[in-house]
Formats: sequence, C-alpha cells, structure tokens
Amino acid sequence: MSRLERIYAFHQKLKNNRYPNAQTLIQEFELSRATAHRDISYMRDRLLAPLAFDASRKGFYYTEDDFSLPFEDSPKLLFLMGLLNKMADEAGLGSLPEMKKLEKRLSELIAPGYEELMDNVLCQWIEVESLAPSIFETIVEAVVRTCVLEIGYCSVTGSKSSRLLEPQRLINYQGRWYLLAFCLLRQDHRLFHMARIETAVIGKKRTEPPHQAAESFLDESFGIFLGQVRYHAKIQFTGTAAELVRRQYWHGKQRIEELENGICLSLPVSDDREIIMKILQYGANARVLAPESLRLRMVEEINKMTQIYKF
Repeated sequence: MSRLERIYAFHQKLKNNRYPNAQTLIQEFELSRATAHRDISYMRDRLLAPLAFDASRKGFYYTEDDFSLPFEDSPKLLFLMGLLNKMADEAGLGSLPEMKKLEKRLSELIAPGYEELMDNVLCQWIEVESLAPSIFETIVEAVVRTCVLEIGYCSVTGSKSSRLLEPQRLINYQGRWYLLAFCLLRQDHRLFHMARIETAVIGKKRTEPPHQAAESFLDESFGIFLGQVRYHAKIQFTGTAAELVRRQYWHGKQRIEELENGICLSLPVSDDREIIMKILQYGANARVLAPESLRLRMVEEINKMTQIYKF
C-alpha cells in the first residue's frame, strides 16, 4: 500500500479522535517502525499537519480541528477529477487499464464522496469513437519516447497503406482522436484519424532533428481539415441561431459583426467540408454571404438534399 493511502488512513483516525501512533501504522499496514515514523514525519513536515503527541493516551491528535489533507472535502477538486474521468470515458479512453485504476484509486482513497459524484456528472459527446487500447497505448508510447511509428492505415474510402511516421501530437477533436505526424512516405505533415489506424508498431528512437510542424499548422484555419487558408467565410446568422453563435467559439481568428438582422461570423477556412456541415446545422437561420464559391457549394448540397426528399 502506498504512503498516500497510509497517510489518509492515519488522518481519518486523527479526525475521529482515535489517537493513532506509529504502532497503529505498523499493525495495520505491516510496516517497519522506521517507515511508520517516516510517514508521521512526512505528515508533519511536508503536509504541515498540526500534530501533537498526548503522552497519557500514547497517541497523536490534531491541535487544529479544521485541518484537512490535499483534495479532502474540496468540492471543486472533486468535481474536476470526476469530470476528467467522465471526459476520458467519453473520449473513448474509458477501457484503458490506467483509467480504470485511477477511478478505483480516487473512489477508494482520495475523495470520500467521489463515487457519488461520478453518478451525478454526465458528459455526452456525439460521434465518439472507441479506440483499441493496445493501439492507443503504442501511439502514446511512441510520442513520449520520440520513436518512429509504423502504422497500417485505412482511409475513409477503404484503401489501405503502410506508413512510417514521426509522431508529434495527439489531438481530440469533437470526440475523435487524431495523430499529427510527419509522414516519411509523403515527406510532409499529415493528420491521421486514429480510429482508422489498424496496426501500430514502435520503431527505433529518432536521432535526427524532428520535423516540427509550424505553430500555425493546427490553428491557421477552421476545423480539423488542416492546410493553408483558402478564403475567409462570411456567414449571416439570424433568429435563435444568431443568439447561439454569438456566444460560441469556432476559431481563434473569428470575427463577429452585429447586423440589423442577426450577426455575421467571419473566419478563415482551408477546406469546405466541415464549414458546410456547420452551416447546414442551422438550417434556414444561416446564409453564406461570401465567398461565392462557398455559396455555390451550399446551393449544390441543398439541391441534392431536396432531390432525395422528393416524393
């Protein structure tokens, strides 16, 4: 059992006026006397516990009734820990052994009431994809150890390829995991959809200077489809859509202009696909003002949708 667990057990006895001592730790956790004394010293010297020894009771007590250990009785920290665990689950990482271990440790040790909190925190993302734990762990290890990674990749069209990568960064976007890496086959940076990685094997450690992506690579344009900015989209939102989008963050370089009838959202775009999906989400309350090429793409998509709903 870890020192942290022993300290919390000792702390609970102090709070309950049980007057524990070194012998209490020795008997409960089968420690050496030296280790028990080190635990008590750690509480006093490192955690600043207001410990005093009562000779008549042959045990310790707190001289301050309101003393608490880190994380104890802290609703904000409790909530944060619960939220992070729920988010990991929603991000497709809930099956990882490390996450299960962390949840068990938190529920049993750090925070009384944690288990109840977990039942009262709900995180829901749509389109969440589960990842094979073994592949995710291999990719994480390659990123941390700065090793080359060999993957088997299946594109959205079903074509398969083998790639040798220099992995650089893990990205979770809208519930999906992506790997930013330098592709040695294409000699360029690429974003790989991790749910489409079918095999992953760690290679040798990189010895050459890394091919670092430019700082602007990930945030230059809107959405997950990265690349150079092709245009700045201008979209008019009206009605309830205007009220919603006015408070939303779509991109770091977005601009919102108030109009007589709603708002105009401007933002840089490199690929039409995701921006079209976002605009369609707001139906007749969203209208493309510029550029003309995007407006025509919207007209084309709406016409196709109209055709499939005709009786």
